[in-house]
Amino acid sequence: MSKSNKAFVGMDVHKESIDWAIAELDGEVHSSGRTGGDLNAVARTVRKLVASGKTLVFVYEAGPCGFSIHRWLKAQGHECWVVSPSLTPKKPGERIKTDTRDAVKLARLARAGELTAIYVPEPADEALRDLVRAREDTVAMQRQARHRLQALLLHNDIRYLGKSAWTPAHQRWIARLKLPHATQQIAFEEYVQAVQEATTRIQRLTGAIEQAVSTWRWQPVVAALQAMRGVQLIHAVRIVAELGDLTRFGTPRAMMGFLGLVPTEHSSGSKRAQGAITKAGNSSARRAMVEAAWAYQHPARITPIIARRQDGLPKTVLDIAWKAQLRLCARFRKLAVRGVNRNKLVVAVARELAGFVWAIGQQVRPI
Repeated sequence: MSKSNKAFVGMDVHKESIDWAIAELDGEVHSSGRTGGDLNAVARTVRKLVASGKTLVFVYEAGPCGFSIHRWLKAQGHECWVVSPSLTPKKPGERIKTDTRDAVKLARLARAGELTAIYVPEPADEALRDLVRAREDTVAMQRQARHRLQALLLHNDIRYLGKSAWTPAHQRWIARLKLPHATQQIAFEEYVQAVQEATTRIQRLTGAIEQAVSTWRWQPVVAALQAMRGVQLIHAVRIVAELGDLTRFGTPRAMMGFLGLVPTEHSSGSKRAQGAITKAGNSSARRAMVEAAWAYQHPARITPIIARRQDGLPKTVLDIAWKAQLRLCARFRKLAVRGVNRNKLVVAVARELAGFVWAIGQQVRPI
């Protein structure tokens, strides 16, 4: 079939509506109207477009409606791109934005080859990712509940004199507290219950993740990543669930860029200026990398816990994990001696850690 028989269909997708636009290779870009946002409306519109005899390429921006439209179109044999809104080119002077204009712009940019499709996970992978994100949200709720409880105690000048908060000793101390007024005691007990409920929910979600991972196709990759220091089960699952197939990144630098761990840059001529990290891409996986990077502040060592996680793994994976320890622990100490800010230091280590994660991802295949 000739290239002139191809058409690009831009879709501005919302909860209740979809605006459509068509860009033919040998014609103008024009709006094709608005329909409902459900799959039945999509099916009716696609049938009309197919009747033209063109080879259709559909494109829409990722958003809260997920990938159901993409999966349906692929099942019907059509090509479909889902693109990132942050990577869609925008004219600096453009001040008018409507759904129709957005659909037309997507069709035009797709025809010009200026859009790059994002990775769309398999339904089972997305389901586990939703479970991991539910746990992450619950951890945030637990943290907020703890802060509110501590704030209530602090403005009543009730202070814990122990070394660490939320240890068993700290929790026993909280259980013995009695506030001076009955109304305050009610507020205190509600905050305590909020912390307990969030903690119980985290334990329940953690158990569900452990059970789901045992039959997940990416379980070998999750197990291999745990050979690294600081990367325990939940961190490994978060990384794989958010990033998917690590082999889709051609180089470690590409994965670091996707995680937003590379510095921003504004260089011109002989002047080279770098700033903070871009924070582009996946924030959950980036946080997992940063959390794991803190473990490298200690000297390189295979602890009994790490040894248990490494049991039965290929030697190539173990070699990469040990090489990562030697390099990253030394890197952490070197930057600390130079007086680098601790947060910047950890981000620098996390960036290099992402490279080793990429290397392990190239060694292990899914089930």
